[in-house]
Amino acid sequence: MERRHKEILRQKRRDLVLSLNPSDVYDGLLSRGIFTDDMIDEIKISGPRRSQARQLVRDLETRGSLAFPAFLECLRETGQHSLAELLESGDAVPVPVPLPVQPSIIPLPVSGNLFDFKKPEGGDDPKKLIPLKPNTLPIASIEDETKIPRSPRPRSDSIQSYKMEASPCGVCLIINNVEFDSGSELKNRLGSDIDSEKLERRFRSLNFCVLVKRNLKCKHIRHELATLAKMDHSVYDCCVVVILSHGTEASHNRFPGAVHGVDGLSVPVQIITNYLNGQNCPSLQGKPKVFFIQACGGGETDTGFEVSPDEVQHTSPRLDEQVDAIPASSSSDSLSLSDEPDARATLPTPSDILVSYSTFPGYVSWRDTNNGSWYVETLDRVLENNADTDDLATMLMMVNNEVSQISAKGLYKQMPGSFNFLRKLFYFQVLKT
Repeated sequence: MERRHKEILRQKRRDLVLSLNPSDVYDGLLSRGIFTDDMIDEIKISGPRRSQARQLVRDLETRGSLAFPAFLECLRETGQHSLAELLESGDAVPVPVPLPVQPSIIPLPVSGNLFDFKKPEGGDDPKKLIPLKPNTLPIASIEDETKIPRSPRPRSDSIQSYKMEASPCGVCLIINNVEFDSGSELKNRLGSDIDSEKLERRFRSLNFCVLVKRNLKCKHIRHELATLAKMDHSVYDCCVVVILSHGTEASHNRFPGAVHGVDGLSVPVQIITNYLNGQNCPSLQGKPKVFFIQACGGGETDTGFEVSPDEVQHTSPRLDEQVDAIPASSSSDSLSLSDEPDARATLPTPSDILVSYSTFPGYVSWRDTNNGSWYVETLDRVLENNADTDDLATMLMMVNNEVSQISAKGLYKQMPGSFNFLRKLFYFQVLKT
């Protein structure tokens, strides 16, 4: 979108939020290709009319040069002529750039010469003046400066932690998609039940009420998330969602990817996380919502790059790996029949949300048919060994490092990562056995 059009939308945002009826323009923007169905769905679940209008105006700025004129046409078609005229007449006033402030130079007061002199015997030659003693000017030395009282810097451990006192501390929903419809072109995910069982045991040991759902279609994934959002979480301190499935790349305006239902249709992670944001699930406001996504970020395989031997921990090659994505080319035939990727997901950016991805966007995520996925296997082990001492962000960094050392067939690599919008440190409860 042109800069002047963005400025007009920003200057008139208040008027648009107050008066725009966004539901009237959805079809027009969709038919003109400005938004996709998923983007419209995301705007619809952002809240009441004003929230939807605010979200729509923000998203328009990201949709290219045709978005502004298309929006004007939609306003006229739906009878919102006053808003169209407001935008057409609203030439954006350029924002003045403040001039840099020059520092003031204040001379120190000088009383007399820096040194007092006495006349040498035998004449008034100024070249033979002898310094007698230094004058008492207030010249600060480095030693003096260290004695100046300073206000103490805030300690790094002043970051607060989320309250985790409820018992159970929260609900953990695990969606485990294993067997896919024949028309979906997606293979069954052998080894995923191992992942599901590991994480069910792990989160029960972390004092969660665990719900496991298996082989859900796209509409059923949405239904389970909507049901979770409608629950009263006021007695809990957090919420966790785990999705084990195939995945894919998807159109998005903030974050990439989506996860598949067993029917082959997909749900963007951006929409998945929106179900639990502060507007749609008020009883989780201000509480941490954590999502773990074991799915491919796309179809690319990563062969890594060469580093010093000191940088890596040697691991034996994995032989029975799969990835959870639709094969991108016939090059996948060179892998064993047990190799498949797990796809990418998207997320929004409300506060108190963390989304942990098993792989970098665009790349496959590896799963061992006998031991489960690299990511879940490593995550489970790190939680077991470190949950009683380390916060979640620190443990996820450990997971990233350990998974990055593994190789499939001695060749392919994987790099997990996370989008962290938590405001405080998050420590799990650990039940003592």
